[in-house]
Amino acid sequence: MEGPVGIGKLLIALGLSLAALGLVIFGVKAYWLGRLPGDIYIKKENFSFYFPVTTCAIISILITIIFLVVRK
Repeated sequence: MEGPVGIGKLLIALGLSLAALGLVIFGVKAYWLGRLPGDIYIKKENFSFYFPVTTCAIISILITIIFLVVRK
């Protein structure tokens, strides 16, 4: 991407993907998001650790698809 037109397209794509992600997370009650098989959750007496591996992978794939579609 060159020049101001390329930067404009990039900002529009970024804004649309963030808006879509916001709708998915906050607009639609996605109770399954963050509780998928493959997410790591360790709970002990005074300690809890949560890392959503699968959720991060799915969100990354969706954002990549959005960028590829907007790019073409």
